Amino acid sequence: MALAESWHIRSRSRDCAASGVAFVDGQPIVTALFPDPESSGYLRKDFTVEAWAARSEADEAPFSFWKAVFHATVSEEKPGMVEKESVESLLKRLVEEDEDHTENVRYILAVMLERQRLLRETDTQRMPTGILRVYEHRKNGEVYIIRDPDIPLSEVDKVQADIILMLENGGRLPDPVVEEPVAIEPEAPLEEKEEPVREDLVLSDGSEEEVSPDEEE
Repeated sequence: MALAESWHIRSRSRDCAASGVAFVDGQPIVTALFPDPESSGYLRKDFTVEAWAARSEADEAPFSFWKAVFHATVSEEKPGMVEKESVESLLKRLVEEDEDHTENVRYILAVMLERQRLLRETDTQRMPTGILRVYEHRKNGEVYIIRDPDIPLSEVDKVQADIILMLENGGRLPDPVVEEPVAIEPEAPLEEKEEPVREDLVLSDGSEEEVSPDEEE
């Protein structure tokens, strides 16, 4: 498989990566992503605004960073959130599976969640293979890095139709229905029917008397 270009990064930390000070609900923070030296992915670190401002040029440069607000994790479910959570869980699973054929679906799912105001786009990074879009979950702070596949407009409807099918079938596309060919039996040849022999034209020796055209009339 090619180098992964979509990632699901866990939710925000509860304390500052530099000072260790615990965050309080509603506190402004800075979230930064750094290349992970042990994998092809990224490490997330959260900082207080003061700790981030105190960083120097000698410190490791982040891949991406943005300002955010710390919110304590809330597990309360609200009515009407079933469909959104289904879309979210589908995106999370597809990003973690990272299969090439789901790249278009992943991007459209992220756009859907952004329009539903569950995700917000915090950054874009232009890479040799295309544009990477960084999304953050507005509530739990989870981060998704999604490659923009630049889907042709003519293919958007098909991708949306695939998403509907996946949501209706437990997150998987149903196996295509293959119609088995119907065997057509060859027609039996027509039997030649013998014309009945007129008894009045049969001679005593068993042969048939020839009938002239005048007699037939």
